[in-house]
Amino acid sequence: MANDSALQARAVSQRVSSPEGELTILQDVHLHIEYGESVAVVGASGSGKSTLLGLLAGLDLPSEGEIVLGGHTLGELDEDERAAVRAELVGFIFQSFQLLPTLTALENVMLPLELAGVRQAKGQAAELLDRVGLTPRLRHYPNQLSGGEQQRVAIARAFASRPKILFADEPTGNLDRGSAARVQDLLFELNSEHKTTLVLVTHDVGFAQLCARQVELEAGAVISDSTGVRNGS
Repeated sequence: MANDSALQARAVSQRVSSPEGELTILQDVHLHIEYGESVAVVGASGSGKSTLLGLLAGLDLPSEGEIVLGGHTLGELDEDERAAVRAELVGFIFQSFQLLPTLTALENVMLPLELAGVRQAKGQAAELLDRVGLTPRLRHYPNQLSGGEQQRVAIARAFASRPKILFADEPTGNLDRGSAARVQDLLFELNSEHKTTLVLVTHDVGFAQLCARQVELEAGAVISDSTGVRNGS
């Protein structure tokens, strides 16, 4: 174990090949996030926000530098070991919800619990869906739910494994204003109640300012790291 921080990015760069040659997506990114913090990663489209989020979550490895996730230096682990670290520490919420269309809301939330060998998966999943206000919709399939309801199912699923670190990639990007506000409230309630580290990407300035910190990227580099209106609560 390298340290007891939630996350560190040390001199992280990411490059990919393109028809025009090598493309730099991230350049020499340094970032340190403690457990319990709420951090918004902001910047224009193409600035590298989602790429950074994926690297921090261990979904990919950087071209240069290293990511330390929950004390584990990811570059020192093989693919199975990285998957085990993610399963232990990480929850992920996608803009596109990523729900399984053939499973009900209840079954979507039960799935990670069952994979983890939880005996009372059904009861725990029902409790989580009640927490996000969806008890009347347990038996509905994703195509029977609104966008806001689908995202709340995704939040319940992400919290099913009680992650220490929750990543959210534009979690309100496909939602109307009312649904977006409810999802924002849920994320910060869970961040506060469970001391879950929250790292999110958003284009919504107001949403970003609710976080304790905003990290701004421009052309793949961190250009500011500032404190928001919350005090890490």
